[in-house]
Amino acid sequence: MSFFELLENTPKIFGFLGIVLLMGTLIAFIFNFGFKFRIIGATIFSLLLSLSSWAFIQSYSENVVIEGAKYLPIVYDNGFDLVIAKAEEDFPQDSIQPSLEQLQENLRKGSRAGANVKIKIRKLEKISNDVSKPVIIGEAQTTVKMN
Repeated sequence: MSFFELLENTPKIFGFLGIVLLMGTLIAFIFNFGFKFRIIGATIFSLLLSLSSWAFIQSYSENVVIEGAKYLPIVYDNGFDLVIAKAEEDFPQDSIQPSLEQLQENLRKGSRAGANVKIKIRKLEKISNDVSKPVIIGEAQTTVKMN
C-alpha cells in the first residue's frame, strides 16, 4: 500500500476502530468492568485521530509541475504579497516564464486570500570578489482567490 492510499484510508480505519472501541466502552459500563475509564480515552483518541486525518486530507494538495519549468528555491516570502525565488547563474532564459507559472500555481492559498501577489525570480550578479547584487530576471503578478 502506497503512502497516498494509506493517507486516504486512515479516516476510515480510525473511525472503524473508534466505533468498535465505543461499543466496547458501552459494554464495559453496562457490566461494570474495571477498565471502563481507560477504554474511554482510547475511544476518544481514535475518533480524534479519524477526524484529524480527514482534516489533513482535505487540506493536502500536491505541487503542480509545468513542463519546461525549473525548480527554484524560495528565498523570501512575506506570507502575503511578495515571493522571491532564486535562480542560478546559468538559468536558461526560456525557463523563466514556465517557472513563474509553476510558482504561481504552487502558492499556498490560505494566508493570501484576495492578495495581489508579486512573484520575482532573481539571480545574483557578481560585482567583485566578495560582493554581488541581485538582478530580477522575471516577474509576475497574480491575485490569489480562495477555492
